[in-house]
Amino acid sequence: MYLGIVKGTVVASRKAEGLAGTKLLLVQPVDEHRKPVGEVQVAVDTVQAGEGDFVYLVGSREAALALEPSFVPVDAAIVGIVDGVAAGEDPS
Repeated sequence: MYLGIVKGTVVASRKAEGLAGTKLLLVQPVDEHRKPVGEVQVAVDTVQAGEGDFVYLVGSREAALALEPSFVPVDAAIVGIVDGVAAGEDPS
C-alpha cells in the first residue's frame, strides 16, 4: 500500500470490460509527510474519493483484486481515505 493525494478526474467514454461504472482519478503518490514521490498516476476509485482527498492505494495484483469482478486491468486502486498519519512519533 502507498499514500496519495487526488489531483483530478479522468474521463473515459470507453473502458475495458469490468471497469464499466468505475471512476478514474489522477493521484499524486506522496510520503507520510504529503511530499510528492514519483509521477502522477491514474487509479480506479473504490471508495468515492474526491479531489484533494488524502488516500491510500494498492498497486499491481492487489489493485486488480480491488474490484468486482476480480482481475480487471488496472495498476492502481484507491482503497481508503486517510484520516491521519502518525509518523516518526515516539510510542512511549
